[in-house]
Amino acid sequence: MAKDTMKYYATGRRKSAVARVWLFPGEGKILINRREADSYLCRPTNLKLIEQPLVAAGSREKYDVWATANGGGLSGQAGAIRLGIARALLQVDPEVRGALKSAGYLTRDSRAVERKKYGRAGARRRFQFSKR
Repeated sequence: MAKDTMKYYATGRRKSAVARVWLFPGEGKILINRREADSYLCRPTNLKLIEQPLVAAGSREKYDVWATANGGGLSGQAGAIRLGIARALLQVDPEVRGALKSAGYLTRDSRAVERKKYGRAGARRRFQFSKR
Protein backbone atom coordinates (compact mmCIF):
# COMPACT_ATOMS: atom_id res chain seq x y z
CA MET A 1 0.00 0.00 0.00
CA ALA A 2 1.46 3.36 -1.01
CA LYS A 3 2.00 5.94 1.71
CA ASP A 4 -0.39 8.45 0.07
CA THR A 5 -3.36 6.05 0.07
CA MET A 6 -3.06 5.24 3.77
CA LYS A 7 -5.31 6.47 6.53
CA TYR A 8 -3.91 7.68 9.83
CA TYR A 9 -5.69 7.31 13.19
CA ALA A 10 -5.25 9.06 16.53
CA THR A 11 -7.25 9.73 19.68
CA GLY A 12 -7.63 13.07 21.44
CA ARG A 13 -9.16 13.94 24.82
CA ARG A 14 -10.19 17.20 26.49
CA LYS A 15 -12.25 17.58 29.70
CA SER A 16 -14.72 14.68 29.40
CA ALA A 17 -14.75 14.65 25.58
CA VAL A 18 -13.09 11.93 23.51
CA ALA A 19 -12.43 12.21 19.77
CA ARG A 20 -11.31 9.52 17.35
CA VAL A 21 -9.69 11.11 14.30
CA TRP A 22 -8.79 9.67 10.89
CA LEU A 23 -6.74 11.51 8.26
CA PHE A 24 -7.10 10.59 4.58
CA PRO A 25 -5.33 12.15 1.59
CA GLY A 26 -7.85 14.59 0.11
CA GLU A 27 -8.73 18.22 -0.42
CA GLY A 28 -9.26 19.48 3.13
CA LYS A 29 -12.83 18.46 4.08
CA ILE A 30 -13.55 18.06 7.78
CA LEU A 31 -16.41 15.79 8.90
CA ILE A 32 -17.36 15.40 12.55
CA ASN A 33 -19.94 12.75 13.43
CA ARG A 34 -20.88 12.55 9.72
CA ARG A 35 -21.63 16.30 9.56
CA GLU A 36 -19.65 19.20 8.11
CA ALA A 37 -17.43 20.80 10.75
CA ASP A 38 -18.90 24.30 10.43
CA SER A 39 -22.47 23.06 10.95
CA TYR A 40 -21.50 20.71 13.80
CA LEU A 41 -19.30 23.06 15.85
CA CYS A 42 -21.55 26.14 15.40
CA ARG A 43 -18.90 28.67 16.54
CA PRO A 44 -16.22 29.85 14.11
CA THR A 45 -13.70 29.88 16.98
CA ASN A 46 -14.10 26.12 17.43
CA LEU A 47 -13.62 25.62 13.68
CA LYS A 48 -10.40 27.69 13.77
CA LEU A 49 -9.27 25.65 16.78
CA ILE A 50 -9.44 22.32 14.96
CA GLU A 51 -7.74 23.73 11.83
CA GLN A 52 -4.70 25.00 13.77
CA PRO A 53 -2.55 21.82 13.62
CA LEU A 54 -3.24 21.38 9.90
CA VAL A 55 -2.21 24.98 9.20
CA ALA A 56 0.92 24.67 11.39
CA ALA A 57 1.95 21.52 9.52
CA GLY A 58 1.23 23.16 6.16
CA SER A 59 -1.21 20.45 5.12
CA ARG A 60 -4.63 22.15 5.36
CA GLU A 61 -5.57 21.27 1.77
CA LYS A 62 -3.76 17.90 1.64
CA TYR A 63 -5.85 15.80 4.04
CA ASP A 64 -9.50 15.11 4.74
CA VAL A 65 -10.39 14.74 8.41
CA TRP A 66 -13.06 12.31 9.59
CA ALA A 67 -13.73 12.42 13.33
CA THR A 68 -16.16 10.99 15.84
CA ALA A 69 -16.52 12.97 19.05
CA ASN A 70 -18.57 12.19 22.11
CA GLY A 71 -18.81 13.36 25.70
CA GLY A 72 -18.47 16.87 27.03
CA GLY A 73 -19.58 19.98 25.16
CA LEU A 74 -18.68 21.42 21.78
CA SER A 75 -15.60 23.30 23.02
CA GLY A 76 -14.25 20.20 24.75
CA GLN A 77 -14.91 18.14 21.64
CA ALA A 78 -13.14 20.74 19.47
CA GLY A 79 -10.10 20.57 21.78
CA ALA A 80 -10.13 16.77 21.64
CA ILE A 81 -10.33 16.81 17.84
CA ARG A 82 -7.42 19.28 17.67
CA LEU A 83 -5.24 16.96 19.74
CA GLY A 84 -6.30 13.97 17.63
CA ILE A 85 -5.45 15.77 14.39
CA ALA A 86 -2.03 16.81 15.74
CA ARG A 87 -1.24 13.24 16.81
CA ALA A 88 -2.36 11.84 13.45
CA LEU A 89 -0.17 14.39 11.62
CA LEU A 90 2.82 13.00 13.51
CA GLN A 91 2.14 9.61 11.95
CA VAL A 92 1.95 11.20 8.50
CA ASP A 93 5.20 13.15 8.83
CA PRO A 94 7.36 13.04 11.99
CA GLU A 95 9.23 16.12 10.69
CA VAL A 96 6.35 18.43 11.76
CA ARG A 97 6.77 17.52 15.43
CA GLY A 98 8.78 20.66 16.20
CA ALA A 99 6.19 23.01 14.72
CA LEU A 100 3.29 21.24 16.45
CA LYS A 101 5.06 20.96 19.80
CA SER A 102 6.23 24.59 19.90
CA ALA A 103 2.67 25.74 19.17
CA GLY A 104 1.37 23.52 22.00
CA TYR A 105 -0.85 21.27 19.87
CA LEU A 106 0.62 18.02 21.19
CA THR A 107 -0.04 18.85 24.85
CA ARG A 108 -3.06 17.18 26.40
CA ASP A 109 -5.00 19.76 28.43
CA SER A 110 -5.53 17.84 31.68
CA ARG A 111 -7.94 20.33 33.27
CA ALA A 112 -11.24 18.72 34.22
CA VAL A 113 -14.13 19.53 36.53
CA GLU A 114 -13.24 18.94 40.17
CA ARG A 115 -15.53 16.53 41.95
CA LYS A 116 -17.95 17.59 44.68
CA LYS A 117 -16.80 16.67 48.19
CA TYR A 118 -19.04 15.57 51.03
CA GLY A 119 -19.88 18.26 53.58
CA ARG A 120 -19.54 20.97 50.93
CA ALA A 121 -22.04 22.76 48.71
CA GLY A 122 -19.82 22.18 45.66
CA ALA A 123 -16.24 21.17 44.97
CA ARG A 124 -14.84 23.88 47.26
CA ARG A 125 -17.77 26.05 48.34
CA ARG A 126 -18.76 25.87 52.00
CA PHE A 127 -22.29 26.11 53.28
CA GLN A 128 -23.35 29.51 54.63
CA PHE A 129 -22.19 30.12 58.19
CA SER A 130 -24.79 31.03 60.80
CA LYS A 131 -23.90 31.99 64.39
CA ARG A 132 -27.33 31.03 65.71
